[in-house]
Amino acid sequence: MFSALRWLQNGFADMRATGFVGAFYGLVFVLAAYTISFIYATFWKATMGLTAGFFLMGPLICTGIYELSRQVHRGEQVSLTQSMMAWLRNWKSIGFFAIILTFLMIVWVRVSIVLFALFASHEYPDLQSLISQIVSVQNLEFLMVWLGVGSIFATLAFALSVVSVPMMLDRSTDTLTAIFTSANALWDNIGVCFVWSALIVLLVGAALVFFIPLLLLIAPLIGHATWHAYQALVSTSTHSAAPALEQ
Repeated sequence: MFSALRWLQNGFADMRATGFVGAFYGLVFVLAAYTISFIYATFWKATMGLTAGFFLMGPLICTGIYELSRQVHRGEQVSLTQSMMAWLRNWKSIGFFAIILTFLMIVWVRVSIVLFALFASHEYPDLQSLISQIVSVQNLEFLMVWLGVGSIFATLAFALSVVSVPMMLDRSTDTLTAIFTSANALWDNIGVCFVWSALIVLLVGAALVFFIPLLLLIAPLIGHATWHAYQALVSTSTHSAAPALEQ
């Protein structure tokens, strides 16, 4: 637990060191959240699937934030422009990983729609009121099924991505090596990784439900902290011997 809190503390230190440049990426999250809320206001069956997709795609969207922390770690000048182009250093591996995450997101969206059709008993008009209506007694059966199936997708996504993208940015690592390293790091540090995943869901979920603009700061905080999680977890992994990328 304390390791996960330390990652958040170090992530906030990176936010300060970068002059809160990562807020640009936070704005992207804010706009994405409002877009999801707006587009699916009348298509409630897809809301939970798209919200889950929001979490699934987070590690990829945070690529620029990871790069900002990498710049701070290496003592380089902080550059938003360079962070936006950082994926080009290893674009094939990161692109393949994006395809994998996108496929997983699409599958989960379809499963979520089917679960809504089979079990949900109410319509949910907007993202903010969605959670409070779902946890009602009338929807208990749906909630249990959705959480059970969703936990499988969430665990798989987290295992694939906990350190994958930071590693592909930082090292000349292919997609499969990064994924196996991520899964191995999770297995070797399952306790702290569970706490870390719970903190991510709690912080991002609270912003989505109560006040979306909070993502302006919460998203970059988690992104910067994930960089420190990568450094801590991969250093203890038996599959982390990949050379650093050339500058």
